[in-house]
Amino acid sequence: MAADDTAADEIRGTALGSAPVPLSVLDLVTVGAGSTATDALRTSVELARLAESRGFHRHWVAEHHSMPGVASSSPAVILAHLAAHTSRIRLGSGGVMLPNHAPLVIAEQFGTLEALAPGRIDLGLGRAPGTDGATAAALRRTDRLNEGADDFPQQLAELTRFLDDDFPDGHPYRRIHAVPGPVQATSPGGVQSPHRPPVWLLGSSGFSAQLAGMLGLPFAFAHHFSARNTIPALDLYRESFRPSEVLDAPYALIGVSALATEDEKEARRQVLAAALNMVRLRTGRPGLVPTPEEAEAYPFSPTERDFVDSWNANVVFGTPDEVRAGLDELHKRTGADELMITANAHSGDVRLRSYALIADAYGLPATPA
Repeated sequence: MAADDTAADEIRGTALGSAPVPLSVLDLVTVGAGSTATDALRTSVELARLAESRGFHRHWVAEHHSMPGVASSSPAVILAHLAAHTSRIRLGSGGVMLPNHAPLVIAEQFGTLEALAPGRIDLGLGRAPGTDGATAAALRRTDRLNEGADDFPQQLAELTRFLDDDFPDGHPYRRIHAVPGPVQATSPGGVQSPHRPPVWLLGSSGFSAQLAGMLGLPFAFAHHFSARNTIPALDLYRESFRPSEVLDAPYALIGVSALATEDEKEARRQVLAAALNMVRLRTGRPGLVPTPEEAEAYPFSPTERDFVDSWNANVVFGTPDEVRAGLDELHKRTGADELMITANAHSGDVRLRSYALIADAYGLPATPA
């Protein structure tokens, strides 16, 4: 089965400067102590414009709920806002949590985004709730919490049918259409054909890796919080891959936490604050991202200190050259086709500066936003 060249080109980026693979952005829209969601969303616009001007390939936002320090509960709304402030960079979800939503609703939202920003939208899908069980129940308003691995492929198939507007005759949804539907894209030769956002599967274990491979879809792995599973999942994805109309060969990106500052000690202070935020989240005390000063004064217990050391062992941080060396080593070790960088820090300015420093380290071109 031959892949569609347009779809494959949208998925595969072009490495710029001296980067060995395309570099992209995963934006958690983090809210630091002393700031607001409005501040965080304003930073996201600045970050998308910076990423576009420096040659990052795509900018994704994630879906999280009931987390005060993460203002990304509505990816489609944020992406529409970012689309209005950018013109070239690919925008997408990293990801939309499919079990939380009716497939028709997702198809309508991302069909609308594709109509707003034709050829620039990615639809990344996850099967976790992106929150705790009680919040998931409030989101779904049903007893669907037991739906999991067995139901996800069926939900995905239904969503894909809505996106393509191609339910077969006799199907109960045959006369239902996700509006806007596929956008009519024009090829360089002037031929028009229906086009909709490419679907990615996201995962932190082997299930989505294997499913993405079997369906011939691109795969994004959450190395930033499941590092021990990265290589097994990527191996499983590549071993399971079957060529499709989307891809002739596997394409895998990994999300990686990375933070660059001019001084290594300052980078260490910043990632300690981000780690304290994770300690609180993992122990049922989610809040705003603390300041480095608060983290330095915090009385970590031995268990918490072990968690911080383990967590930060998978964060690439330091000076720009140190971060580049760490990212290059990770790319070499995993064979990832793309690195998607998430910079977790208390301050929006620190996050913005980190991406600029990483772009400088790779010699990415600076073009007007």
